Amino acid sequence: MNRKHFLQFRDFGADEFDYLFARTRVIKDRFKRYEKYHPLADRTLVMIFEKASTRTRLSFEAGMQQLGGTAIYLTTRDSQLGRGEPVEDAAQVISRMCDIVMIRTFEQEIVERFAAHSRVPVINGLTNEYHPCQILADLFTFIEHRGPIAGRTVAWIGDSNNVCNTWLQAAEVLDFVVHVSTPPGYEVEPGRAGLFGTDHFKEFSDPIEACRGADLVTTDVWTSMGFEAENEERRRAFADWCVDADMMRVAQPDALFMHCLPAHRGEEVAAEVIDGPQSVVWDEAENRLHAQKTLMEYLLLGRIET
Repeated sequence: MNRKHFLQFRDFGADEFDYLFARTRVIKDRFKRYEKYHPLADRTLVMIFEKASTRTRLSFEAGMQQLGGTAIYLTTRDSQLGRGEPVEDAAQVISRMCDIVMIRTFEQEIVERFAAHSRVPVINGLTNEYHPCQILADLFTFIEHRGPIAGRTVAWIGDSNNVCNTWLQAAEVLDFVVHVSTPPGYEVEPGRAGLFGTDHFKEFSDPIEACRGADLVTTDVWTSMGFEAENEERRRAFADWCVDADMMRVAQPDALFMHCLPAHRGEEVAAEVIDGPQSVVWDEAENRLHAQKTLMEYLLLGRIET
């Protein structure tokens, strides 16, 4: 069967992302004009959650309904997946009863195994390793405000987590550079990030230097879901990696600030930054809805001529 999955950012090529960004602009414009658009009428999305969520559930569920389809919410607690049913068996059954699946879980291996046995497209809604839907929306947000990302510089400050890994993959696919600054012991692991090389990122011990000249400064919480036991240790280690006005001051004058949310003001970002004029976090959050609508349309219907 001719099906495509979106399990990590490099699953698509640059030309596909160019299409997705252009198409997202059209779909968002229709939404803003209250124009009814139901290309996925009678289609069903199954959303499987092992990790809690606000933005992922809301954006996928609302998005599928806005496209005319139906979204079904499952957790591992209220399905046989939580009682030991093999992922492969669950994929065979679930994919015979719906048209597309989104999974938000811990190990990347889970979504890879599910997709290998699925009859329908599978989307990674977040794993410990990657968060491709978030970066799809972030890139669209940047393009909306500043134009093409190619040749630009993104500064990542904080933990080299799943969001950071996905920014690094995006840099390889779309030809920009990521400056990464992490505390000692939390550096990027190229193998875990799924990188082909190191030409599109540079590491900095000083977060100020990582931000110097950047077109976009972005960060995430210091302690991701699943690592709560390390919370106090991480607070101490990351104390100097709070994105503040000094970091934004050395970036480009028109640099943007992003955060995938939820945010902790006074920890990974100062209130004056996230609530300041360079912050586009609310556009970024809304664009999860529009980018994922485009993604689902593309995976189910292919390219749409506009």
